[in-house]
Amino acid sequence: MNYNNAEFEKAYGISSQLPASNAPEIAFAGRSNVGKSSLLNKLFNRKQLARVSSVPGKTITINFYDVDSVKFVDLPGYGYAKISKQEKARFAELMEGYFSQKRNLRLVIQLVDMRHKPSADDYAMIEFLKDRGIPFVIVMTKSDKLKVKEYKKRLEASQSELECAGDVKIIPFSSVTGQGTDDVKAIIEEAVKNVQ
Repeated sequence: MNYNNAEFEKAYGISSQLPASNAPEIAFAGRSNVGKSSLLNKLFNRKQLARVSSVPGKTITINFYDVDSVKFVDLPGYGYAKISKQEKARFAELMEGYFSQKRNLRLVIQLVDMRHKPSADDYAMIEFLKDRGIPFVIVMTKSDKLKVKEYKKRLEASQSELECAGDVKIIPFSSVTGQGTDDVKAIIEEAVKNVQ
């Protein structure tokens, strides 16, 4: 898969607009401001293909990207308190709509901020993925923002904090240093290898 071929396709604001799922999909989930756009841009080797916002909760759409006929699906960030009830309802409709449709979903990349203990919303998402039997990995973002000692401490703590995920792979990641990028790519390629 050549990530340099990545192209933005379309953003969808309600689940009924979502296109039919004819190609394998890799979905990216995580709370607002966890770094989904930064991860996507790192994978695609672009600076601005996925729009990075400094304002969490700003984009409540599902964004589709195409990489050599594999769809990368950027789900809206959850857990941002300062959005209206109407927007929260639309977010819930979008997420539930996406996951309840018959989709060719191969893998969810679940992002968690490495600097902090996973939030209640992170745990709820992990439980949801497990209950649905959806394959997923956990990518711990913003690893570069931790000093060496703190990094080791958080890495160790995450083993027990994320025990609920079972034997799911956990990858520390930094969009600044590139740490974890090759691991994420390898897992994605493994997930879609039988369809190319």
